[in-house]
Amino acid sequence: MNRKAGHMRAGLRRRVGADDARRSTRRTFLVALGSSILTASFGAFAQQAAKVYRIGFLGVGKAPGRIDTLRAGLRDLGYVEGKNIIIEYRWAEGSSERLPQLAVELVRLNIDVLVTHSTGGPRAARQASASIPIVMVAVGDAVATGLVESLAPPGGNITGSTILGPQLVAKRLEMLKEALPHVSRVALLVRPNIPSLPSIRKEMETVVRSRKVEVQEFEARHPKDLEAAFQGMARSRIEAVVVSEHPALTENAGIIAKLAINHRLPLAGYGEFTEAGGMLGYGVNFPELYRRAAYFVDRVLKGARPGDLPVEQPTKFELVVNVKTAKALGITIPQSILVRADRVIE
Repeated sequence: MNRKAGHMRAGLRRRVGADDARRSTRRTFLVALGSSILTASFGAFAQQAAKVYRIGFLGVGKAPGRIDTLRAGLRDLGYVEGKNIIIEYRWAEGSSERLPQLAVELVRLNIDVLVTHSTGGPRAARQASASIPIVMVAVGDAVATGLVESLAPPGGNITGSTILGPQLVAKRLEMLKEALPHVSRVALLVRPNIPSLPSIRKEMETVVRSRKVEVQEFEARHPKDLEAAFQGMARSRIEAVVVSEHPALTENAGIIAKLAINHRLPLAGYGEFTEAGGMLGYGVNFPELYRRAAYFVDRVLKGARPGDLPVEQPTKFELVVNVKTAKALGITIPQSILVRADRVIE
C-alpha cells in the first residue's frame, strides 16, 4: 500500500513539474511578445516624436504682434519651436522687390510649408515653388488678384485667408466723414504700385460722390518717405488721412500716427494705427487672422492638400476709436460712432 502511494506521489510530482514547465514557457513567450510589442510601439512613437517640421515665413514688413499670435496658435495645436517645429524667417524690410529672392531661399531649405502675407508674398512663393504648400494670411482679394481660382476649392498649392481690402479702405473714408462732416479734402496714404490700388480707387469713388469729398493720393515706399508725404499734405491743405492696407505701412504705424498728430490731422486706419495714436480704426482683426493661419499649417502638416482647403474670409470687422487722440486734436467724436465702437481708447 505504501509502495503504491509512493508511485502515485511520484507521478503527481512529474505532472505538476510538466505543468509548471508549460506555464513557465507560456509566461516567457508572453513576456517576450509583450516586450516586442512595446519595443515596436516605442520605436514608432520615438520616430514620430522625432519628426521636426520646418516652416518658412516670408514677410514683407515686420509686425511682431501678428507673428506672436501665429506662434501662439501653433503652440495651441501642439507645435513648439525647437521641439517639433523650426520657423525660418525671411523679411523683405518693406521692399517687395526682394520677395522672389527670399522665397527661393526658403524653398531651398526644404521647408514643409510656407506662410506669407500681402499679395506680393504668395505671388513670390508660388513662383518659387508649385509644390510646397503655401498658407497666405489676410491677402487682399485673392481671387481678383489671381492667387486662387476660387475660394472653395482654391486649387493649386495656396490656401489661407483673404480680405476685401479695397472695401475696407472705402469704409474708413465713410467713417471719417461721419465723424467729421465738415472735412472736404482727405489724403489717401498708400504704398506705390500695389496690385490692389486700382480696386481701392474704384471702391472709394462711390464714397467720394455720395459724401462730397476730394481724395488725393500720397505715396510712401520707405519710412524716409513718410515725412515728405505729410509735408505734401500740409501744402495741399489736407484735413484728414486714410491709410490703406500694406505691411510696410503697418510696420511704421507709430511713425505715421505721430506725424498725423504733429500735423494735426485725424487719421483713419486699421487697428494697429489706432492703438499707435490714430483717431479711428476700422477693419479686420489681423492678429486673429495670423492665429487662424496656424489651423491651415496644422492641416497641411497632417497631409491635407492646400487646394482642397477652402480659403476663408473674415466675417467680423472692428471699429476702434481713440478718444484721447481726438481730444488732443480738439475733436469730439459723435455719439453715433462711439456706441458702435468695439473698442474705445481713453
